[in-house]
Amino acid sequence: MGKRRGQALVETAIALPVVVFIAVFVINGAMAAVAASNAGNAANYGARVGAVTQRGAAGAAVAAAREALATAPIGHYEVSASGGGPPGSQVVVVVQWRVPNLLGALLGLVGGGNVDFHGRAMATFRQEGW
Repeated sequence: MGKRRGQALVETAIALPVVVFIAVFVINGAMAAVAASNAGNAANYGARVGAVTQRGAAGAAVAAAREALATAPIGHYEVSASGGGPPGSQVVVVVQWRVPNLLGALLGLVGGGNVDFHGRAMATFRQEGW
């Protein structure tokens, strides 16, 4: 009976770290996917608001994108916009996102660095006019 208990302990000691590593890896991927989706949606929303604003399109686009990101549960975002003006000109909104790497501390043990996940989303709309 004691031999089996010892065997189970060894198997658990080997399998548990692998299962935890895989779980954290999946969580990291999900966090990056949510942040990328939030950034893309905010960029689209900001560019659309900027495209229908008659004066100060870039400022309205940035404000709208920041408003869309105000309730984002995950990530750090930076918003910028350019363009606007006469009808037909482009309004471009860029949202850069960053989320922490939960595996960074573990990767540091084997020579890796603690690098955050990051990316950017961009949306372009044409300025409307009437």
